[in-house]
Amino acid sequence: MIHLENLTKFYHTRGGRKMIVDNLTATFPSGASIALLGRNGAGKSTLLQLIAGTIRPTSGRILSTGSISYPVGFSGSFHQDLTGVQNTRFVGRLYGVDTDMLVDFVEDFAELGAHFRMPLRTYSSGMRSRLSFGVSMGIPFDTYLVDEVTSVGDGSFRQKSVQVFDQRMETSGSIVVTHSPPMVRRMCEMAVVLERGKLVFYNDIDAALEHHDRNLALPPSI
Repeated sequence: MIHLENLTKFYHTRGGRKMIVDNLTATFPSGASIALLGRNGAGKSTLLQLIAGTIRPTSGRILSTGSISYPVGFSGSFHQDLTGVQNTRFVGRLYGVDTDMLVDFVEDFAELGAHFRMPLRTYSSGMRSRLSFGVSMGIPFDTYLVDEVTSVGDGSFRQKSVQVFDQRMETSGSIVVTHSPPMVRRMCEMAVVLERGKLVFYNDIDAALEHHDRNLALPPSI
């Protein structure tokens, strides 16, 4: 269970205050795979980082009853001058897992070849996402936060990513950001729509996608 209690996050911009979540109270149930829908700029990735604890809210708090991954696809916790192997070991030590087993898993899964032993600053964005996804999937979390990472790579890699994700979902839950309706239907059993700092929960995936489509037709959020 992940509970958002009076959660607020905004940034000051030249155009004024940009509200991401506005005094939000909501609960993501344990063990469910939940799609997080919203148009570009709605704040989906920021909300994932708030839930992960990688950024702090302006006010309010987040409570959870289990372990939560960092946002898969987000490599902000990685050090640019460390190699893929070194970054993998660093994250493994943070979460208290066997670093040798994690390195073996990531090396096999991410398909980075010689780059796995090269500094992260030499990686393309796709390679960073592969490393991030591999490290996260190699660690047992109660809830996985996934930010479009399964769209990275060729067809065979995407298929492998979905297969590994399915395996993890046998014992865990997830919050998934994706712009692909087929992926939402394939990976999720519930959905929430983020718009203008508010969340609307749906047990019906099609109803959530319809709400999301209506939002896409509206003027951009201020």
